[in-house]
Amino acid sequence: MRVAHSPLHARHDGGKELHRGELVPCFEMPVRADYILKAVERAGFKVSEPRPFTQESLLRVHDARFVEFLRTAHAEWRAAGKEGFMLPSGFPARSLRRDHIPSGINGRMGYYSFDASTPIVEGTWDAALAAAGCALTAAAWVAEGDKSAYALCRPPGHHAGHSLYGGYCFLNNAALAAQYLRDHGFARVAVLDVDYHHGNGTQDIFWERSDVLFVSIHGNPETEYPYFLGYADERGGGAGEGYTRNFPLPRGTGWKEYSATLAAAMDVLGGFSPDALVVSLGVDTYEGDPISAFKLATGHYPLMGQRLAELKLPTVFVQEGGYAVEEIGTNVAGVLEGFLSRR
Repeated sequence: MRVAHSPLHARHDGGKELHRGELVPCFEMPVRADYILKAVERAGFKVSEPRPFTQESLLRVHDARFVEFLRTAHAEWRAAGKEGFMLPSGFPARSLRRDHIPSGINGRMGYYSFDASTPIVEGTWDAALAAAGCALTAAAWVAEGDKSAYALCRPPGHHAGHSLYGGYCFLNNAALAAQYLRDHGFARVAVLDVDYHHGNGTQDIFWERSDVLFVSIHGNPETEYPYFLGYADERGGGAGEGYTRNFPLPRGTGWKEYSATLAAAMDVLGGFSPDALVVSLGVDTYEGDPISAFKLATGHYPLMGQRLAELKLPTVFVQEGGYAVEEIGTNVAGVLEGFLSRR
């Protein structure tokens, strides 16, 4: 399995996040990718830098004004006399207007974001663009005949919507990979999100589409981030009705309950008869993760990979969360090696 990875991910560093009422260093940090890179290299995977892609590739899933905001945000921040990282201080919540985009940088930051846990720093755009390139490169390899590929993306992407960033995510890498596969010969693509947190951005992007199925297993939004999406009754809208399926699980879920839910999710995937699969691979389901509450152990990740291989589909793995940094590489490599052991 080939791995797409860019050292430019390290340019997204130095910000802080508002976590449960406290301003703290970000849990999403560059060392996450470093540990994963070492683990996949030890496992013998071939690592390559991503191919170049035009900015127009991003517009297949993202709004053009949103992309331009991300590209220029920190430069505008500096031009306004500010230094350091950017966090929003106001959002278009209930009773406030959402039909007008403010001209000032502070207003636009709040308009395009949905939390204060996702700082923009000077190198954020470079890192986010490189992560998108990794996802597009892995999808291209599969479109060109590889049976599977892995995009070692950082920052992650599944919380980023059509015109929205948050949850450490700026561009939706998994959605970009799925759209690339659609554009290059795969009529039906499924996205399976196994991150602890619901992939609200991916759901948003494909909500009204029947050619891309979105299935997510995640912590119950009654108590878990992002709180306001990810309920079981969300099933898509318009032409996409029935093509979104959510499997929320309670805090403390272990492998027995998780594996049964994974089997149910795979039944949904099989019923869709996809031509290719994109896996939003978050390993923050790990029992030692500092911001999550499932109880999967390191030995369960190869089992997950083996299960996914049973679908016998061309598969693109796209890295999402996982914040127990010393274990993240072992857990990611476990999924990939388990997958390959059954192919």
